[in-house]
Amino acid sequence: MNYTQTLEFLFQQLPAFEAKGASAYKPGLERISEFCRVLGNPQRNFFTIHVAGTNGKGSVSHLLASILEQAGYRTGLFTSPHLKDFRERIRVDGEMIPKQKVVNFVDKHRDKMLELKLSFFEMSAALAFDYFAQSDVEVAVIETGLGGRLDATNVILPAVSIITNIGLEHTALLGDTLQKIAAEKGGIIKKSIPVVIGEKDDRWSDVIEEIAERNRSRVIYAEQEFRCEEQHDEEGEQCFSLRRQRDKYLYDVHLDLMGHYQRKNVVTVAAVTDYLHESTPLTISRRAFIEGLRTASTQTSLLGRWQKIGENPLIICDTGHNAHGIRYVSEQIAATPHEKLYCVVGFVRDKDLAHILPLLPKEAHYIFTAAQSERSIPADELAAKAAIYGLSGEVVANVREALEHARSLASEKDLIFVGGSTYVVGEAL
Repeated sequence: MNYTQTLEFLFQQLPAFEAKGASAYKPGLERISEFCRVLGNPQRNFFTIHVAGTNGKGSVSHLLASILEQAGYRTGLFTSPHLKDFRERIRVDGEMIPKQKVVNFVDKHRDKMLELKLSFFEMSAALAFDYFAQSDVEVAVIETGLGGRLDATNVILPAVSIITNIGLEHTALLGDTLQKIAAEKGGIIKKSIPVVIGEKDDRWSDVIEEIAERNRSRVIYAEQEFRCEEQHDEEGEQCFSLRRQRDKYLYDVHLDLMGHYQRKNVVTVAAVTDYLHESTPLTISRRAFIEGLRTASTQTSLLGRWQKIGENPLIICDTGHNAHGIRYVSEQIAATPHEKLYCVVGFVRDKDLAHILPLLPKEAHYIFTAAQSERSIPADELAAKAAIYGLSGEVVANVREALEHARSLASEKDLIFVGGSTYVVGEAL
């Protein structure tokens, strides 16, 4: 098979959750564990850092990978979903896995993957582990796909686990309360391995602490280890003053990512980096920490986080796609100077629109659209649901045409926001 045929096999024969939704979700570790044994358990050949959470886990993963690269380690990064190219999911030192490596892996293991009935995500995770081992990776940052306890990535034994936060998402699969979702994400906590919590919340922290206590694992609340005392924007970057609480040391750091919500991610990453340096064989200097943040977006090619994709009018896209993330996005829109606001938005069917739509700015002119995914809500159906919450506008079914239409309506001082779904952002990019 060539690369195109290989991707067709990955996406069509064994449909991805991203394309099909719940019907493609195959929880459980039996299949991935068996396949990893066939591969020689490549995930045991390098240090790992495991990242779960409702929002921020992608940013946290990329920031950590950039810092580890700056510290001199050959670093793997496994994330999902991708925006433009499947190979975005698997990187070594910022470089995507070569197409031929994907083809070779599938050619070699296709029959076994079919025999085990692996899901798309299980195949992707195993491919990442195998490629990292072949590439002499020393430490890999592994982002969960969905949940944690039964996620395919949960076969790793990490140096530290991270849970960024807990919000309502995928309630049909993970549970319909914050406590149930916390229990699923807390399933990445391993015996005697610390877990860093990005945001403490009385609604679910007890669940995490109970799981950690059963595993005799230390709980590290990032916000108790570091405080962000100041944050401001400069051209193309954000500046933070971070105070380490144990000795009151002050870090002045720059981040080449915009979006005020990154403040919480930077605090989480600071706490994780501090733990790794102080308590594991990994050595991460102050310089590596500061440089890793300053060059994170460039180094890891992170896309879709309050990303500017046009000027005059300003066009911003963001992959926030659940109530927790949309709340931050709406706050950022309100803080961004503009005259009129145009929002090009589309969502997938499994999102709880009753909690999401009320958070969106009512003064905007909406252009409702749909990405080319079977999970997408048709644009006219989305418009009807949005009208219930006072959101009005028009329907343009194709994402790129919707963005072009927004451009034709907007003046130089207006703001165009593109988002609602990762797939909408991917097509806009």
